[in-house]
Amino acid sequence: MSLPPRRAGFPARLPAQEPQRVERPGTAPRGSPGAPPVPTGSGMDSPAVRCGMVERLRALPGMHPQVLEAMSRVPRHLFLDPGLAAQAYLDNALPIGHGQTISKPSVVARAASVVLQALGERPRKLLEIGTGCGYQAAVLACVSDEVYSVERIRALHELARRNLRSLRLPNLRLLLADGMAGAPVGAPYDALISAAAGEQAPAAWLEQLRPGGVLVAPLGEPQRLTAMRKLNAGRFESWVVEQARFVPLKSGIL
Repeated sequence: MSLPPRRAGFPARLPAQEPQRVERPGTAPRGSPGAPPVPTGSGMDSPAVRCGMVERLRALPGMHPQVLEAMSRVPRHLFLDPGLAAQAYLDNALPIGHGQTISKPSVVARAASVVLQALGERPRKLLEIGTGCGYQAAVLACVSDEVYSVERIRALHELARRNLRSLRLPNLRLLLADGMAGAPVGAPYDALISAAAGEQAPAAWLEQLRPGGVLVAPLGEPQRLTAMRKLNAGRFESWVVEQARFVPLKSGIL
């Protein structure tokens, strides 16, 4: 994997050693007519299968080429329970425990693409709310100079750390904290992406964006993936990206 350049003053936060991982083949679900074959056994983690997922994403409108390149390099199956690894490169949300899910590849690609297109450049500093298993954080670290990722559930925070060790991403910092408070330590941010849905964006998120910065989050009821750009004098412009279905945004640390 080609990694983003290391920025001065931003050391690696993840341990250098990766525990041995044992992969076990999963059981492929019955697919719909015309669906791509579900990889099993040793083929489930092949670059060809991952590239097949990326080509299906490329056929969707509005996908940014840098995001697709990142997704071709990040091994999604490593972020899943071995029993679900055979479904890693289908466009499915899958359980990761504690009532949470790993987002569909198309949702990850859409949110990151909106950020890059709205900014017109690579984010210097990006905040992710909801680390989960760490997959989206890894993708974002490939298209941003620095990424801060916040998780409120300690067990998932530790899961993400384990999942990300072998990737050795020096520009990714994982934080155990209440995501509704954002992450003041890295503010201001060029962009913020939330993996949890709320009625509206918390005030802390809006305050921690720089002028011109872009926020992408599922908001409202029914949920809509919404983009917001911070203008001068604390004003915002917003637009709906697409319909959405995310886990709810909650406060506190578990």
